[in-house]
Amino acid sequence: MLFNSLAFLLFFPLVCIVYFTLPTIKLRNWFLLAASYYFYMNWRPVYALLLLASTGITYLAALGGAKYDKHKTLFLTLGIVFNLLILFFFKYFNFAAENVTALMAFLGVKINIPEFRVLLPVGISFYIFQAMGYMIDVHRGDVKPEKDFFTYALFVSFFPQLVAGPIERSTNLLPQFKQKHHFDYDRVMAGVSLMVWGYFMKLGLADRCGLYVDAIYNNINQHNGGSYLLASLIFPFQLYGDFAGYSFIAIGCSKVLGFKLMENFRRPYFFSTSIQEYWKRNHISLTSWFMDYIYYPMVGKSTKLWWWCFAIFVTFFISGFWHGAAWTYVVCFSIHGIYLVVCILKDKRQRKFEKKYGLRKKEWWLWCNRVVTFLLVVITLVFFRAHTLEDAITVLKGIFVNPGAPYPEYANFIAIGLAVIVLMIKEFSEEYQWKFSLSESRSWLVRDMYLVFMIAYIVLFGVLSGDQFIYFQF
Repeated sequence: MLFNSLAFLLFFPLVCIVYFTLPTIKLRNWFLLAASYYFYMNWRPVYALLLLASTGITYLAALGGAKYDKHKTLFLTLGIVFNLLILFFFKYFNFAAENVTALMAFLGVKINIPEFRVLLPVGISFYIFQAMGYMIDVHRGDVKPEKDFFTYALFVSFFPQLVAGPIERSTNLLPQFKQKHHFDYDRVMAGVSLMVWGYFMKLGLADRCGLYVDAIYNNINQHNGGSYLLASLIFPFQLYGDFAGYSFIAIGCSKVLGFKLMENFRRPYFFSTSIQEYWKRNHISLTSWFMDYIYYPMVGKSTKLWWWCFAIFVTFFISGFWHGAAWTYVVCFSIHGIYLVVCILKDKRQRKFEKKYGLRKKEWWLWCNRVVTFLLVVITLVFFRAHTLEDAITVLKGIFVNPGAPYPEYANFIAIGLAVIVLMIKEFSEEYQWKFSLSESRSWLVRDMYLVFMIAYIVLFGVLSGDQFIYFQF
């Protein structure tokens, strides 16, 4: 796993050195494209053919739709269908076969649909959604079709965010490949600082939390409700540290090279006062993708509240399937859809209530809402983490009917606590805009000492033999 190994510490600096020494934008783009495919082929070389096929089809579909305006909807449809068929075959075929077989058996009909044992290509959902977003943007006229195939291929396969996002928009990233980026020490150090923070979140927080969470969720029948509860409260930090950690590394890598990727996380777990706000702060690139390309087109110009509620539920139901071919993901995001429907229905009454008593400005009220929001998210993440729906029900039931002392891992708890404290200090300073900032201090000495401290923390307390990023499976 390249982002989590010493290989990347050699790969990325070499890419930077070569990139900044190349004289022209075209040569730099060709080099980055080659580096991106090399990066992707580290998992399995055949994956590159699939990536190239998706890139070629969406490139041709966008060009065809722009050239033959009367048939642009047909070109868009063909491009989307082709990419969805790729997703279905590699990600959902066996899932569909199993469920159809089970349904027919329930109806008394015995059928045998052969399964295809193929390894899921890493990050397939991310680059396919990015490519489909580009086609839709061209169809809408938000961006002109890119005529240079190599530039477009680089947009789809740009290695920092290729396998786990952020899911970039053509309006943001594509124009940046036509600009010449110069070496800037302050920008490079800011990018390195983001990368180090990302590694802390992955190795110092997520993988440390994962030691306990995995011990419980991988052995459900051997633990009690106390262990279930503690593991379920810790898992949000594992998931956040893992996915946000990758995003910070990706954004930091891009910043070193001179590219600006979109923000993907904005402190969702400590400061979200509602489920609506949570999804404005969490996995922003995917949430905004679903809202822009599914929810808003569904709603259109409708002013009917019931249709808004239906559209938001459908959007999150689809999001559940995007995350994986398992009913646990569908249930997890369907519950979020229900949460958001409730938020829509109670929004006006809640605002009147808060305005009447001046609650919105009271810190205690905000923190009550934040705690409730966090606990609501924890419930859904039980389904996200559990291997099966049965395991998820066992965990939720056990928390209430089978209490007991949690499985003790005292040394690990201390390390988790330290990591959470470091995380909280940084996030509180950013949320409340405290005047001091170690990572962005004007003093180079303070910035360098911060980097030394974070690297030392990762080496001393990080789980350096951790697994790959959770979202690589999507």
